[in-house]
Amino acid sequence: MIASVRGVVGHVGLDRVVVEVGGVGMLVHTTPATAAACRRGQETLLATSLVVREDSLTLYGFSGGAERDMFETVQTVSGVGPRLALAMLSVMGPDELAGAFAAGDTKALTAIPGVGAKSAQRLVLELREKVAALGAPGSPAATAVPAAAGEPWREQVAEALVGLGWSSKQAGEAVERAAAQAPADAEVSAYLRLALRELRR
Repeated sequence: MIASVRGVVGHVGLDRVVVEVGGVGMLVHTTPATAAACRRGQETLLATSLVVREDSLTLYGFSGGAERDMFETVQTVSGVGPRLALAMLSVMGPDELAGAFAAGDTKALTAIPGVGAKSAQRLVLELREKVAALGAPGSPAATAVPAAAGEPWREQVAEALVGLGWSSKQAGEAVERAAAQAPADAEVSAYLRLALRELRR
């Protein structure tokens, strides 16, 4: 398995980055927050998980080993694939997910697009004990990117939220509420976290 990737960032998308490793550009799917914390032209280190299918090899990247471990753990539940696992980490993060599983907080889990009441109950039932073995997440490995002049972060964050399953209207409202709360020099990832928090209320 490819456990990590270190190299210069060649491209940054909303939920993916391309990392140049030994002359090869590796496409790595990430959470929007991890992608937002990568800067083109700078070196980054991502913990990774390789998902092998009959017709594809897909690499997923994370800011730390704890995120990767949670990504792999939630996929042990029937019906949870890599896309949903990534959405779960995009909305809550490993610490919050572990807390929700341990406390049986199905309401918090249903705030994730694609997770209904029955799915949340199954996740809690199957993962309550497993997550106890996971360690606390380390500090992010990727380089943070400040929001650019003007407010291009609004479109970035809105597109990321729509990509996670919320409607354009919900995303737009969450972006406006995040803009009212964040300091002027906040990073794109900070705006995204605030918007996600608003959508979970």
